[in-house]
Amino acid sequence: MSKPRTPIIAGIAQYTQPRDAVKPLDPVGLMERVCRQAFLDAGAGGIKDLVDHLIVVNLFQWRYRDAPGMLSGMLGMHPKKKTYSSLGGNVPQLSLNRACTDLASGAAKAVLITGAEAIHSIRRSRRHEIVLDWPENELPEYVDAEEIDGVSELENAYDLYMPSTMYALIETAIRAASGRSPEEHRHHMARIWERLSKVAAENPHAWVRRPVSAEEIAGVTPDNRYICYPYTKYMNANINVDQAAAVLLTTADTAEDLGIEKEKWVYPLGGAYLIDIRHVSRRPRLDASPALRNASKIALKRAGLHLEDIDFFDLYSCFPSAVEIAVKEIGLAENDPRPISVTGGLTFFGGPGNNYCLHAIASAAERIRQDRSQKGMVTANGWYVTKHSVGIYGGEPPDRPWQCGNDPAIQEAIDAEALPGLTVEADGTLTVEAYVIRHGRNGEPESGTVLGRLEDGSRCLAHVAADMQGLCRMEECEMVGRKGAVHFSPEKGLNLMKF
Repeated sequence: MSKPRTPIIAGIAQYTQPRDAVKPLDPVGLMERVCRQAFLDAGAGGIKDLVDHLIVVNLFQWRYRDAPGMLSGMLGMHPKKKTYSSLGGNVPQLSLNRACTDLASGAAKAVLITGAEAIHSIRRSRRHEIVLDWPENELPEYVDAEEIDGVSELENAYDLYMPSTMYALIETAIRAASGRSPEEHRHHMARIWERLSKVAAENPHAWVRRPVSAEEIAGVTPDNRYICYPYTKYMNANINVDQAAAVLLTTADTAEDLGIEKEKWVYPLGGAYLIDIRHVSRRPRLDASPALRNASKIALKRAGLHLEDIDFFDLYSCFPSAVEIAVKEIGLAENDPRPISVTGGLTFFGGPGNNYCLHAIASAAERIRQDRSQKGMVTANGWYVTKHSVGIYGGEPPDRPWQCGNDPAIQEAIDAEALPGLTVEADGTLTVEAYVIRHGRNGEPESGTVLGRLEDGSRCLAHVAADMQGLCRMEECEMVGRKGAVHFSPEKGLNLMKF
């Protein structure tokens, strides 16, 4: 029996816009569509008027001065609070956890969370395939929550600001720690991604529904070139999508009053949020995530469950390194038969900016509605394995009140492990801890960056002083653990390394 203020998911909706739409909807238009669908899914006409809080997930492209206000008007809603979220793939799960806290405390009766991207249509318009008659693209007038810097000034100076670059850097540290050769590890990553592709192939909302084999994912071809070594194109999140999702939350007593069928109810059982050391270059280990390790344990404890009680997972899957770290930190065996994605992941299902996780939550809810004995864990990751939100979901009423709060002592312990800042002007011998090689659109390597340790134990970044042939050789063997000469170039204002 549900307690009166038990938070529930009452309505869900997802929409993937056809690739060849003649008059594609803009992001707010996509959000309007899925929000209306979520209201219909709940099956209670009066719930729209009870929404106290509308949350719009931060948009990557085609922004609006006031997206929540614009959407409220289109839906005929008058919520007391409208939020335009901060950046981060963790935001949908974080927003849902916070919404549940408001619902459980009585601060809200219903909360609507939505997000969308239409980057595919934007790119079509830039190729002059279509003309967009969308509202003006403007800077948002407000953002809810304090932003944290994803990269330091030095990391930015060494071109590590793109996710495809930073996650590839992390991947080489994971590979070295595993003991696998570059070739073995490439096929290891491909096998994980093949699992995701199989899920996407069965998902009607997925962007890529053609099953892609591990051999195709691992194979370096003109159609599957390296983006940033060691990642081929099929190992990267795909933001070139038009997708939207909405999740409508309320409480058990409000749902009963409105006559929402209990078969629709999905229970958020527990949640947690922790942040890893924000700058990758200051983390003691690049292949670890103390924040995710602790957040997953805390969420399970708050739900009154153990890891073995979970039937399925949706592990945030922007790049293989994110999944590999999640598997290790959550405590899953590599051969665990349980699903690690309910969508198909950000490569094959699609990566609609900050909003992917809302699709994961909606998909988890769909799965639980089909079998109410099921319990799932959703993880959401912002920046570079940095900000971690976790949610536990089930089809049976919880036996304890909703819990989700900060854990200051654990967060302080994580932060305290940060290494000193990087050596700006290095000179001497550098031992490689991780590296990345960027490729151009022609598939050829263009530049490399190394993170390593100097002889005094301090860390520094360096660009690789090598021609294309030299960069190619770096892709043929394991460079982690190798030593080279590093010096500061006043002309470039950066460190350069030669092997």
